[in-house]
This record gives sequence, C-alpha cells and structure tokens, in this order.
Amino acid sequence: MKQLTGKTAIITGANSGIGLEAAKVFAEQGAQIIMAVRDTEKGKAARDVILNNVKNALVTVMKLDLADLASVRAFADNFKNQHDSLDLLINNAGVMTPPYSKTKDGFELQFGSNHLGHFALTGLLLPLLKNTPESRVVSLSSLAHKGATIYFDNLDGAKGYKPMKFYSQSKLANLLFAQELDKRFKQNGLNSLSLACHPGISATNLFKFGKRDAPKLMKTLMHNFLQPPEMGALPTVYAATDSRLTGGEYIGPDGKGQRKGYPTLDTPHASAGDEAVSQKLWEVSEQLTGVKFEFNKTATQ
Repeated sequence: MKQLTGKTAIITGANSGIGLEAAKVFAEQGAQIIMAVRDTEKGKAARDVILNNVKNALVTVMKLDLADLASVRAFADNFKNQHDSLDLLINNAGVMTPPYSKTKDGFELQFGSNHLGHFALTGLLLPLLKNTPESRVVSLSSLAHKGATIYFDNLDGAKGYKPMKFYSQSKLANLLFAQELDKRFKQNGLNSLSLACHPGISATNLFKFGKRDAPKLMKTLMHNFLQPPEMGALPTVYAATDSRLTGGEYIGPDGKGQRKGYPTLDTPHASAGDEAVSQKLWEVSEQLTGVKFEFNKTATQ
C-alpha cells in the first residue's frame, strides 16, 4: 500500500461499516480524512473511534445528504472553499432495500442516493480531481449488480417497485458509472483513475429490517457466516491504493463466489458490459442531477 501521508480523502458514509473501516486504514497511513456523513453526531462519534486508534489522525466531519442535491452542492462548495486538491473520493455510502420512498428531489431513494447523489458529487468535485496528480475515484458496487437492469422507463419506481430489484439497479449503476468515468478520464488525457469494488457479503448495518436493526440471533449468524466490516473494506483500500491498478478495474474478495476473502481483480457480470446502456445512464444522470462533467474546464453548476 502506497503511503498516504499528505493525501486528502473523502469517504461518504464513513461513520459506520466499510466506510469507517476504510477511514481507519487511511488514517493509519497518514491521510487527511473527510467523513462525509448525513448524521454529523454519528460522524463525530466515529471520528472519536478513529482518534482513539490513531492519536494524531487528521479527521474532519462534514455534512452530506446524498438524497438531497442541494446538500451535495453545499458539501462540494464547502470542500472546494477549504481545499485545492483531492486525492481520493470514495463513493461508499448506500441504502439497501428500504420501503418505497423518494429523495428530496423526487428520485427513487436507492437510485437517487446510491447512484445519482454520488454522480453529482463526483462531477462537482471534478475540478479538484483533475488538478491532483494520480487522483482516484472508487465507487462501491455489489454482487447484487449481477443480472440487474437499468429501468430507464421506471427510474422513479412509479410503475412498480421491488426493493431488491431497485437496489440491484443502483449497484449496477455504480459499476457502470465507475467504468464510464475511467474511459472519459483516459479519452481526455487525464491521469486520474476511476475504479469499482465490492465487499463480498459483509455484516454491516446495511442489513436492517425496515428502520429496525436486525434481531440479535440474525446478527450472530451474520457475523459467523459473513465477512466482518474490516475484511469487507479491504477491496476499497486495495482499489484506492494499489499502484499496479491502471483504472477501470473491479475489485472484490478472492473466496468462493467472491463472497469472502482478500481483495483481487474480479470480473463484472455481463450486465455491466453494455456500452449503449452505460452512455445512456451517463446522459440521463446529467439531465436528472443538472451536473455536467467538464473534463477540460471547471465543472458547471
């Protein structure tokens, strides 16, 4: 792992699970961490956990609600006012299989938070990524992308909603975005990299029952059979730091079915290989968010 001293990293959803475990590793390696979180009180508690492990860690908590484009813009503006470079953007935060609901801007919650919020955030931070040598964007996908579909005629779920199908759609969108972003970096002669990763099946607080935590017995079973969050975070760390990666890769665990294990190169499902879908998703995402990626000049708002 390359030394991260002097590097700046934004991690969305860094207050728990994989995001928090990745933040711990980056802090140990000397990076300046920005914990981009919806609940700043939980973020401050998580920051204290990191500071207990790494006394001199540079950790800042900043408010970011990916289900609200105004919050995404405010976060990006605040960050750009305080920083002139960005080495790592970890698009980690996610919501999984909630009851049907919408974001502040009227998007289906999972597609809006998991994909569109991160799409907008990346576009708004693009000027800093371009200005930072060898910057990286890492977007978290999931095994759930396998066989998924982008429902262009029903993105808001108004014609019918199934929680797992829409979660899978959002995770396929994360992977398509990561791949397309890397292509566009290369087409425009930029040395920034975009990569995707997935944690296998990890016991994080994504596994909830509605608004309630999983029952204790279920939690015990999860921790016995699923990856602990610190293992689930290793593909993120690998994607963010391994010097052999050249952009566009998909990183996941090396165990059976890519469910558990140590990070290695994984192969996306064929559903992530349709160039026409990838380009259409990009165009639709720009239209819905109002954020247009400008690779040769400052991103418009």
